Order: sequence, then C-alpha cells, then structure tokens
Amino acid sequence: MKRLAFFLSVMAAVCGLSAATSPLFDGKTLTGWDGDPKVWRVEDGALTGGSRTEKVPHNYFLATNRLFQNFDLRLKLKLTGDPATGLINSGVQIRSLRVPNNTEMSGYQVDAGDKWWGKLYDESRRNKVIAEPIDAAADAAVKKEDWNDYRILAEGPRIRSWINGVPALDYTEADPAIALDGKIALQIHSGGVALVQFKDLVIEELAPTPGAPTWDKVGHPKPRDPNAKKKKAAPAATPATK
Repeated sequence: MKRLAFFLSVMAAVCGLSAATSPLFDGKTLTGWDGDPKVWRVEDGALTGGSRTEKVPHNYFLATNRLFQNFDLRLKLKLTGDPATGLINSGVQIRSLRVPNNTEMSGYQVDAGDKWWGKLYDESRRNKVIAEPIDAAADAAVKKEDWNDYRILAEGPRIRSWINGVPALDYTEADPAIALDGKIALQIHSGGVALVQFKDLVIEELAPTPGAPTWDKVGHPKPRDPNAKKKKAAPAATPATK
C-alpha cells in the first residue's frame, strides 16, 4: 500500500498540470460567461463570435464571470473572414474589466490577426501595443484560418505567451498602477465580415502575488463615449495603436 501511495504521488507530480487545470468552457453552453447573445453563441462545440455574412459593427467581448490573477491559460483559436470587407481581428483579454455603458473592455489583450499575432495591446487603457513578439517564428507558426494553440502565462507583473508552442510574448509590467487581476475575455473586433471560435479552454490558477495591484485598489474603468473611434485600422509593419 505504501509503494502504491508513493507511486501515485510521483505520478501526480509528473502530471501536475492536468491535475491542477480546470475547464473554462463546458463545450455546450455559455455557462460561466457573459456576452451579447446576438454576437456570441456555441457552434460546433466552440465559443463563437461574429458573423459569416455581416460586418462586425463594434468590438464585442465574451467575458468570464470570475476574476483571475495569476494563471496558466491554454486554448485553441480559429479566426476566419474576408479581409476585403475590413479588419479581421480577435484576441484574448486578460486581467480586464468591462467599460461601463460600452461594449469595450479595459486591460491587456493578447492579440490575434494578420500582423497582430503575438502582440500585447492595452485595450481601452493606454490604447497602444505595449509588447511585440520576441520571435518572428511565432507569426510564422500561425495556421491561417485554422485552429491555433495559444498559451498565456500570467505570473505577477510578467506575461508570457506561446503560439503553437513557439514563444511569442515576454513582457513585465513596470507601472505599479496597472491592475494584475481581472476577467478573461474573448474578442471579435469591429471591421469586416469575421468569425472567431475558441475551444479547449483550460486554466491552472497559480498562487496570488502578495500586495499586487488590483482593480479595486487602482480604480475601475471609467465610462467612455460609445461612439468614439476605436483601435485598429490596417496596421503598418509595427503598429503602435489600434
């Protein structure tokens, strides 16, 4: 019996990631998520936003009901659309909150889309790219209009990401007034006829950082003009704002 217990403890240590992870999506419903039901739904076992026939008029987000601080998030993402109709773009918000009376969210966005894959954009806050991919191979690893594996690791002020196993981001926040907690959200960006899908979302929650700044400490997002022009036009080689 002791040998069996020892063996099981070793296997648990080796397979610790799977033992500690939990799903964020049940594969069937929007349970645990909040978003506009006219935009977000479940199709083919995936969280789906946008349209195959109409342009997306605003940025829309499907957000978790829960807040998270430090975590290891893994998911699959597929972005499709017609670039001739406008911008085809998406992303994963982390440590974010909704902007009152608006479709926007405020916080970090790990970006997705042509010329945007792997960038870190500060959505509805600093409104600019705050980190570029550390390796051009990350963009080359993207499978266009197909499923891509995204891993996002947030530990204290450090945020890292991988696209299909290739390192993309390694950013450390230097501003002590930036919250290190918040919701996780999925974006479909305004612009063209576009559809984004997410599946196999699992998260491992890590120990919180003692004394880390939170939204409650630094202040929640303030209301903004819902008609204000927002974000990305067709980006240059290294876009600064979107």
